[in-house]
Amino acid sequence: MLGLIGMEVVFGALALLVLYLRGYSLSSLYPSPSLAGLGKGIGLYIASLIASWIAIAPFIASQPSQPIDALVSSASVSLSSVVAVALVNGAYEEIFLLGFLLKGLRGYGLSVALGVSLLVRVLYHLYQGPLGAVSILAFGLVLSLYYVKTNALFPAVFAHVLADIIPFL
Repeated sequence: MLGLIGMEVVFGALALLVLYLRGYSLSSLYPSPSLAGLGKGIGLYIASLIASWIAIAPFIASQPSQPIDALVSSASVSLSSVVAVALVNGAYEEIFLLGFLLKGLRGYGLSVALGVSLLVRVLYHLYQGPLGAVSILAFGLVLSLYYVKTNALFPAVFAHVLADIIPFL
């Protein structure tokens, strides 16, 4: 887990440096934490759980155990390392997928922006198996639609942090 933190911090810093050198407004990528954002993030997390459940419910009975189930059940990690990874990973993924990719592709139309952002999100979660991929798609759609409507990044980051922590509790 610490390797993931290191990789995301290094790659994130490099990406921000490249964007800065190319004249990109980095301030648009910074989530703005607030108490209201925490509440909205909790609501987004709950909405994403409901959407994920609706998306995978028809397939649960016909699918064998998923790879993510084995990963979570066999994980032996401390709460502090889970929280650290969740904070870095949630910020890293949502800043990239929503703040940069979705926002940057809006000029090609909302369908393209949503489609590409969701495709990238699902592709790097394929290790979770077919049900995990469908669940991630639903999760990403909820966060993406919220971001499109509000342009608020922090609630999506916080919802992602919760989604990374709660399965380990």
